[in-house]
Amino acid sequence: MNSQLYFVYDSHCPWSYACLPLIKAIANSDLAIDIHFMHAAHYNGSDGPAKAQLKTVIADSNISFGAEYSAQVSQSKDATLMANTMAWLVNKQPKQALAVLSALMEEHFQHNKSLANKAELTATLESLKLSPPGKIFKDKLSADAMQIVEDVNEIQELIGMRSFPIMLLAMGDNAVLLDHSHYLKHPDKIVEAIKLEL
Repeated sequence: MNSQLYFVYDSHCPWSYACLPLIKAIANSDLAIDIHFMHAAHYNGSDGPAKAQLKTVIADSNISFGAEYSAQVSQSKDATLMANTMAWLVNKQPKQALAVLSALMEEHFQHNKSLANKAELTATLESLKLSPPGKIFKDKLSADAMQIVEDVNEIQELIGMRSFPIMLLAMGDNAVLLDHSHYLKHPDKIVEAIKLEL
C-alpha cells in the first residue's frame, strides 16, 4: 500500500512556492507515495506576505521572485479562485495537480499575476489544455474548496500548529511531520529523508 503525503499550502504563500521543488523531487522519485494537494485558502484579500518574509524565503531556499512581484509583495492577495481551481483539479484530474499548481504559481511569483480573476486563470489553464467549470470562478470558496479547508483544519489540530506549508507523511497508522526547512536548498535530500522514515 502506498504511503500518503499531505501537502498543505497556499498558492499565494512564498514559503509554499519554495516547497514546490521538494514536492517535485518526491513526485519524480521512485517512492510509492500518493501526494494530496490541500489548499489552505489563507489569503482572502485582506493581507499579503511581508517583505521581510520574502527576504527570508530567498535566503533560506533556491527560489527567486520576479521584480514586479517583489516590489508589490505586501499588497493584499486573494487565493479564493486558486483554492477553487485546485479543489476542482484534485477531485477531477489529480494527476494534473502538480503541473497546474507549478504553472500557476510561476505566473504569480515570477510574472506578478494576481490569479484572482477569470481571465488570468483561464489563459493559463487553457494553455495546459484544461477546461475548468464556471463554478471555480465565483468570488467565494466552492463546496469542494471548503471541504479541503476543513480537512486542513483537522490536520492543523492533529499536529498542534496553525502555520503552513505542511508536509505530513502518513504510513498506515503512523504519521510524520516533515520539516521542509531542512531541504529547501537541497530538494533531492527530502527523498532520502522519506526513505529513512519508510
